[in-house]
Amino acid sequence: MSFKDYLPYYKRNLKVAFPVMVTQLGAALVGLFDSMMVGHYATADLAAVSFSNAIFFTIMVFAMGALMGLTPLVGFEVGAGNDIRKIGHLVHSGIIFTIALSIGMVLLLGSVVPFLHLFGQEPIVIEVARPYYILIVISIVPFLFFCLCKQFLEGLGNTWVALVITLIMNGLNILLNWVLIFGHWGFEPMGATGAGIATLISRTLMPLCFFTAIYMHHEWRTYLQAMKQTWAKTREGIALLWKTGYPIGCQTMLETVTFTLSFVFIGWINKESLAAHQIANQIADLTFMLALGIGAATTIRVSHQLGKGDIPAVQMASKASIHLVLLMNTIGVILMLSLRHVIPSLFTKDPAVMEIAETLILFAALFQYADGLQTVGAAMLRGITDVRRPMVYAFVAYILVALPIGLVCTFVLHIGAAGMWIGFIFGLSLAAILFHTRFHKLMY
Repeated sequence: MSFKDYLPYYKRNLKVAFPVMVTQLGAALVGLFDSMMVGHYATADLAAVSFSNAIFFTIMVFAMGALMGLTPLVGFEVGAGNDIRKIGHLVHSGIIFTIALSIGMVLLLGSVVPFLHLFGQEPIVIEVARPYYILIVISIVPFLFFCLCKQFLEGLGNTWVALVITLIMNGLNILLNWVLIFGHWGFEPMGATGAGIATLISRTLMPLCFFTAIYMHHEWRTYLQAMKQTWAKTREGIALLWKTGYPIGCQTMLETVTFTLSFVFIGWINKESLAAHQIANQIADLTFMLALGIGAATTIRVSHQLGKGDIPAVQMASKASIHLVLLMNTIGVILMLSLRHVIPSLFTKDPAVMEIAETLILFAALFQYADGLQTVGAAMLRGITDVRRPMVYAFVAYILVALPIGLVCTFVLHIGAAGMWIGFIFGLSLAAILFHTRFHKLMY
């Protein structure tokens, strides 16, 4: 196939992907500004935010992944003829599903609060982390409803509403960070706790904005009006969402568990290594969010084409996404390699943290291609609702390969924090190979 053949697919994929990429990038930038602002407040606060988010997102991503099952299900129905009643049933089941997920996540994450000291972090880090952690746990409820609305509209092919809401709320979050972390406009400096309050406020407003946008749009409102159904239908819809969503949630959680445990293990070295790891991870997150945007577009495009029964279009849309993510990763690698001596100074003035961070950013650049390809590979399989086998692949790649190699390099070979990143490179590369091999077997 020539570039001319792929050009229409590049355009269609990017049309869907661009708002998602900016949305994901915006979310990552909030975390980036959180770290930069808190890092300039105190190293202990930076380590506390890093530690808290590592635990929080380990569980949070399962719920987010479970809700991702709504997108290919809605997308298939759109491609198959846009049956308003069927899509309305999916949305109704999704709301009940989200309520149950929210309750479960708050209880699970909240139960960790009395045991934060058992993770082996320095006492000052735990002291600062506890109030911040409680605030972000509370914020999970509104955030999951935002995710529900986002996945629903992405299934319909609309990715712009989430972009607008995210940009506005991210701007508010950054402003509130400045006010509450450092103590402006009459407020006392709160450090990490101020960042937690800002996060809670912005996440509470996000689903309210989304519900308003859906209600004001006539076509989207018709799906809500078609939600009336029997409890038996609701249970059937929830079962379908769970069947599709929980393997996606497990897969994303397994990857996150790998990175979360790396924060715990690196925290055993010292707080400087943990803070440096947070800096490198934040930078890697920026390119990862772009890959997630392309992946989300891939799931949408593949599910729509599959609903139409057009397998060649499924193949072309998938290949186009692979080309796009490789281009994005190349740009990311160039920027990381050229700016790795500059980036750490944006987060901290601590020379020990800066020195370690420079090395870790180099390793973050090295795993870009593997990370991008495994992200798009998982999204391709998600688009055809092949979700169980990838969950097994994720367990092998992340838990059985990445973590053991990382631990050996870090603590046996005494490479330090960089050892965990070596484990990431091996694990993500294996995941990419397994995901793409599976898709090729099913679709060719």
